[in-house]
Amino acid sequence: MGFKLTPIDVVDDISREEFREKYLKPRRPLIIRNMSKSWPAYEKWSLDYMKEAVGDITVPLYDSSKADPAAPINAASAEMKFGDYIDLIKREPTDLRIFLFDPIKHAPSLLNDYVFPKDLMGGFLDKYPTMFFGGIGSETFLHYDIDMAHIFHTHFGRKHIILFDYKWKERLYQIPFATYALEDYSVEAPDTARFPALEGVEGIECHLEYGDTLFMPTGWWHWMKYLDGSFSLSLRAWDESWAVKAHSVWNLTVQRKFDNFMKARYRQRYMGWKEQLAVKRADKALAKGLPRR
Repeated sequence: MGFKLTPIDVVDDISREEFREKYLKPRRPLIIRNMSKSWPAYEKWSLDYMKEAVGDITVPLYDSSKADPAAPINAASAEMKFGDYIDLIKREPTDLRIFLFDPIKHAPSLLNDYVFPKDLMGGFLDKYPTMFFGGIGSETFLHYDIDMAHIFHTHFGRKHIILFDYKWKERLYQIPFATYALEDYSVEAPDTARFPALEGVEGIECHLEYGDTLFMPTGWWHWMKYLDGSFSLSLRAWDESWAVKAHSVWNLTVQRKFDNFMKARYRQRYMGWKEQLAVKRADKALAKGLPRR
């Protein structure tokens, strides 16, 4: 059995009013097919174009290995020249990814190639939005974004994505003082005998094709798998709720600093305690039938 996954809503285009009432206010994910088709990026952006535009800079790389208990969150596992990395993901499968990269700082002309969807909502955050690159088969571990922003995630390639509402966090075995889940189970094929709290967790599944834009509301957990060597652009916007903004500030300051301090001091002992607590909380939520529908 495992997860109960349903297809995501998909539209070609959507009005501001319909988007706000059906997706922004209820915080419901959506794929918008045509958003990027009016961008210069839709015709111009490719791996070769990025390689030429960004240049031969050194970039941090991330793999699918379990996080080092002593390392700060998002610590890189390796480095490589950007051009060499692009050649790698064009040539062969790899689990190496570029995560939260800012190539636009190195190639400001890219700023002219896309448009913030201000016709749908306001509150956009970044002058230099982040980009993500991955090789065939590389996976982004299950997590929610620490800053609690709304995300418009446009992919230039093909990607498989599974999403979960924030309310399922305990049942997903959320690691305490962190924004990611226990890394010992497969999101594609969860072992519910070993991790029983995953049984019946409700989620949304989708596949992005070239130029598709995923609207991912604040707090939604997401797992992503690259189906080809490709890349994404994420445009971030604040939620209107001051409670969500406060949660973001807490995550980015108090929680992150505390977690990094404890990792550095107690290493594996601290991580082992967190994983045990994640399991206890998941079992407790399952026994209580949480979350309530």
